[in-house]
Amino acid sequence: MDVNNKTIVLEFVFSGLTNNEILKFFLFALFIVIYFATLVINVGLVAIVKNTSSLQNPMYYFLSYLSLVDVFYSSTITPKMLSDLMSQRRTISFEGCALQFFFYAAFGSIETLLLSTMSYDRYVAICHPLHYMTIMTKKKCLSLVLLSFSIGFLQSSVQTSCAFTLQFCGSNFIDHFYCDVPPVLRLSCSDTSASDMVTVYIVGALAISSLMTILISYTLIILSVTKIRSTESRRKAFSTCSSHLMCVFLFYGTVLLHSPSDVNGRKSKVAAVFYSVMTPMLNPLIYSLRNQEVKKVIVQVIHNLSPFHTSFKNV
Repeated sequence: MDVNNKTIVLEFVFSGLTNNEILKFFLFALFIVIYFATLVINVGLVAIVKNTSSLQNPMYYFLSYLSLVDVFYSSTITPKMLSDLMSQRRTISFEGCALQFFFYAAFGSIETLLLSTMSYDRYVAICHPLHYMTIMTKKKCLSLVLLSFSIGFLQSSVQTSCAFTLQFCGSNFIDHFYCDVPPVLRLSCSDTSASDMVTVYIVGALAISSLMTILISYTLIILSVTKIRSTESRRKAFSTCSSHLMCVFLFYGTVLLHSPSDVNGRKSKVAAVFYSVMTPMLNPLIYSLRNQEVKKVIVQVIHNLSPFHTSFKNV
């Protein structure tokens, strides 16, 4: 396409979440509380895991990295979204849009890979309990985390370079509240077939490989647990997986609602808000409230920090 007589796009304009002035203030107040809670809860959980000797095992090692990723994942979208809720003009520079998508795609993929890694960890813990610590060594756990981060940033680099090296010379209006590939590609005046194909293959490969790992791990876990005769032992085995399963259903459930065919619809925006803003806060809460070991440590920390406890120690 001849673009010589067209204006090159230097910035994009978001439609945002809403144009209702009353609803804007409500959403701003709600999301800033959620974002603050996300930071405090996730950073707190990382600190608790790092400084508690009883939580020094692979499951909590992966959980601390999941919390760390949730902080960055939410921070990629939420601050800009909050700023736009209070602004009349919701703009982002071309480079800013590319950076936002790069980190959004990277941390979203890393979270997907960490969830599948955690399912493998649960498989080893339940199906091979006597060899758990010899299989899930510190070196292996670190290698799995580094592999997740490497794949996440590598695929994000490929997607970002494919999408943002195209020509943008027409409309700069993105009917969304953050930079995602489908709405951005609709604005390009270049042939987007190659970029579309790269996105489909990368996202498909990540989703399928991650889901297959989770499904195979839990199939083997179920087969192993059904052979246990003691009802109490079966209950304990399943309880160690319940928190992880809830996080998996929460993440994949909302991602599946984010249909590319509905990228300009309310359904897509609601799903995007849920998995980019709500999920990073809910993940650590699920693990904290459903995991007895974490709950005990949190209760002890709160008890130690309480004014009554401090006063009692000073007497």
